[in-house]
Amino acid sequence: MKKTLYLKFLLAYGIFGIFGLVILATFVPSMTREHLIREKADSLYSEATLIANTYARNLYNSEISLEAVKDQLDALAVYLESSIQIINPSGRLILDTDTPIDVENEVIIEKFDSTIAGSSYYVIDDFFDFYPQDVLSVIAPITANYMVKGYVVIHTDMVSIDESLSSLLNISYITLIILFLLSLIILIFFTEIVYMPLRKITYATEQYATGNMHYEFSVDSEDEIGYLAACLSYMASEIARSEDDQKKFVANVSHDFRSPLTSIQGYLEAMLDGTIPPELHEKYLNIVLTETQRLTKLTNSLLTLNNLNTKGMLLDITDFDINQVIRSTAASFEGTCLKKSIAIELILTDEVMYVKADMSKIQQVLYNLIDNAIKFSHHNSVIKVETTEKKNKIFVSVKDTGIGIPKEDLKLIWDRFYKSDLSRGKDKKGTGLGLSITKEIIHSHNEHINVISTPGEGSEFIFSLPRSEENDEDD
Repeated sequence: MKKTLYLKFLLAYGIFGIFGLVILATFVPSMTREHLIREKADSLYSEATLIANTYARNLYNSEISLEAVKDQLDALAVYLESSIQIINPSGRLILDTDTPIDVENEVIIEKFDSTIAGSSYYVIDDFFDFYPQDVLSVIAPITANYMVKGYVVIHTDMVSIDESLSSLLNISYITLIILFLLSLIILIFFTEIVYMPLRKITYATEQYATGNMHYEFSVDSEDEIGYLAACLSYMASEIARSEDDQKKFVANVSHDFRSPLTSIQGYLEAMLDGTIPPELHEKYLNIVLTETQRLTKLTNSLLTLNNLNTKGMLLDITDFDINQVIRSTAASFEGTCLKKSIAIELILTDEVMYVKADMSKIQQVLYNLIDNAIKFSHHNSVIKVETTEKKNKIFVSVKDTGIGIPKEDLKLIWDRFYKSDLSRGKDKKGTGLGLSITKEIIHSHNEHINVISTPGEGSEFIFSLPRSEENDEDD
């Protein structure tokens, strides 16, 4: 049987109740009875000592009559709910509140011994067979002229003590039951506040362990358990999203590899079986070469993106002139710009502007952004590349007046292989990885890249780089 946390809590609850009952039944009665006896004995001994030093001493000094003492002690006995006796050292009973005075018929307590209590001041027995059952007796000496004349003995029935004990035990049992019921309320709260949410979390983890990352659950709690459930749910959603992205990634990679491979295979087979005549072989071999170049570009982009995503990627951080990198990158597109009659306008802050970054990767960022700007710009248009300085940051902007990006696509353009509907007709050779690589490079520098775009009017990509201190030295 599976030992759950709830079962353990129930077991602890049961053990608590059983042990509480055992302790109450085993130790509490004897301790309570001893306490009641001592308390009663203390009270009676105080009274016995007071009587011995007043009425009894006066009686032995013949300062008061036996009848007067009897009247006073009878009233006191009723108040104490006890029996009071005055006994001579020889055991002769002088006075007993339970019986009337009878001088002629003496009562002798056989084997009377005032040291019966030993080192204590009370004893529980039948008092030398004087009573048919055990009684609590206290003995106080009556002294006069430094001599013991007799003893004041007060007896009380043990029934009254046992009744008090029974009442106290009943109160203890009722208290235990109340505590047990109150702890049951704690158990109910534990069930609702702790166990049920934990059960939901446990079931959710079992679902996630089996691969069902789309399982949804919620715990309405603002404490640590609620926070744990929210974190677990968020983790599962992120894993599910990652798995979906991975499946989408594999599907996109497969599609982008399959298309050129199918073309290559089809053209080569057509040339081999004579469908394409020899005089057209050069034309279709150029198409095959273009497709292989596309595959090479796709493979290199995938490797680049994988390296950028690797944890602990090393950047070759140096101080370099971003203006010079922009000029050289823009110059590399001279041929492409001539074909589409596109001009690249450079608006650069200062002649030299140093930044602190990885030059080769920033050059790749500029290449991707300018390449995209040219692809989606109209003929006879202008692309502006601008640098500005603000608060120890250098901002680089690449702005075109092309087709623009729809608002609903702005958040998706950074995803791998994503191409908007407007761009599909313009970008025949693109892999859909350029902006993903661009974003990863900028983020690896702990910087940011943003886009502002209006469909039909163009787009502007802006990224930041840390300003180098060499600018100050040059000044």
